[in-house]
Amino acid sequence: MSWLDVLSWTSVALGVLTAVIISIDLIAHPQKMRIMNIVWPVTGLYFPLLGLWFYSAMGRPIAADGPHVKGRAPFWKGVFVSATHCGSGCVVGDILGPLVVFGFGLTLFGTVLFAEYAAEFIFAYVLGIAFQYFPIREMRRVPPARALIDAVKADTLSLVAFEVGMFAWMALAFYVLVPWHPRPDNAVFWFMMQIGMIVGFITAFPANWVLIRWGIKSSM
Repeated sequence: MSWLDVLSWTSVALGVLTAVIISIDLIAHPQKMRIMNIVWPVTGLYFPLLGLWFYSAMGRPIAADGPHVKGRAPFWKGVFVSATHCGSGCVVGDILGPLVVFGFGLTLFGTVLFAEYAAEFIFAYVLGIAFQYFPIREMRRVPPARALIDAVKADTLSLVAFEVGMFAWMALAFYVLVPWHPRPDNAVFWFMMQIGMIVGFITAFPANWVLIRWGIKSSM
């Protein structure tokens, strides 16, 4: 087993462990906004160990039984949590997409990577809108059609920004860094995906900043 295999297995295992630890804590301390009970464990999947710090610093304080804090949280924290919210829908879609492509042996324009891009984007977009739709319905009590329109407006730019960052990394990874193209049955594939998701989170952060500043998206 090469050093890359060892590193990949370690990172993936730590990501799963991080998600499990967060999930266990959420059972005892559920979030005020129910969708965040999914968001924080998913964040832990692609931020191994670091996700625990994010959760303890920004997730636990906004639990249903969390401490009452006077005043508003710093703007950047609201943007950060909003980016994790956006990112979680993308991440679930980015996990499902390659599994479908791999399972059915799909290609697009003669390459598996483009098929993965297409599947990941479709799944990520549908799930990303859903992750926005239900909180909007819960918080604003607006009709379903209005909630769907607001969800599309709030999530499209940030989702595209996330996917652009992740897709750019995956192209670099599979054409330059690991040109033997590992598949979803290999830990290296998921390690590269973890890094790509972190890159996607970084590219989505400024998009969320702008959307919140413009009042298109609510700070969380």
